[in-house]
Amino acid sequence: MQVDFYQLSHDPVERVLPVIAQRILDGGGRLLVVAADDARLDNLSQALWNAAPESFLAHGRAGGDHPDVQPILLSADCEAANGARHIALIDGTWRDEALEFDRVFYFFDAESIDAARASWRVLSKDEGVEPRFWRQDGRRWVQGP
Repeated sequence: MQVDFYQLSHDPVERVLPVIAQRILDGGGRLLVVAADDARLDNLSQALWNAAPESFLAHGRAGGDHPDVQPILLSADCEAANGARHIALIDGTWRDEALEFDRVFYFFDAESIDAARASWRVLSKDEGVEPRFWRQDGRRWVQGP
């Protein structure tokens, strides 16, 4: 399984995640987006609605109407009521339940960098987990060591 660590140094997750979500949907997948804070999920919901002028990224909230049919589900926990095999942890907090998914996108910023480093150390020793680090180089994402 793959865990992608994304260090947010230039753009906020509200700008980065819609691009990743679109790629997942284009490939026929579904995504679960997790954050403990409702306000953070509200901000991301707005970003998904406004992702591209010609379209929006359909999504819903866990506990809302028909979470099972949502291509992107926003939730406070790691329960994928939509059957997602991809999970995005957007609040800088690692959750071990994410290891039950095929691919994890773990977003962190300067405030959560110490927690991300600790998670990297643990996951890099876990057999069957392939951690990858991504950092922003201007507007591009480059894979780091």
